[in-house]
Amino acid sequence: MDKQEILLSAQKIISEKIQQLHHLIAETRQSNVETKSAMGDKYETGAEMLQQEINHLNHQLSENMKLQDSLQRLNNKASITADLGALVETNNGIFYISAAAGTLSFQNRKIMCVSPESPIAKVMNGLVTGQTFTLNGTSQTIMGIW
Repeated sequence: MDKQEILLSAQKIISEKIQQLHHLIAETRQSNVETKSAMGDKYETGAEMLQQEINHLNHQLSENMKLQDSLQRLNNKASITADLGALVETNNGIFYISAAAGTLSFQNRKIMCVSPESPIAKVMNGLVTGQTFTLNGTSQTIMGIW
């Protein structure tokens, strides 16, 4: 498997989320301005709700920027053990221990981008090909690590 292409795909997903959040924040700010002009002094409740939405979007933006930073710091060296930067295939799926970027499709296969702090990454940490682990009552065997 080509970890470089998978990393680029994960970075693209996060970059698109960041762009979308910037767009939503700008739209919400514009709505706040329009609400103020249309309603005069009686806009306080609506303005507060819009401000809360902007705060929520800014928080999501901050989290996604942290994910983007984490992905940019990863290297693509071959991995022997299941740890940060490893692409791990088990009998139940493929996991890229990188950042919680969600699921991406690569060569018609689904790859779950998971944080090193996720339960599955913690259970797999340090394991090698052929080893088995159990998570939530499900046993999985590591078929390969890249």
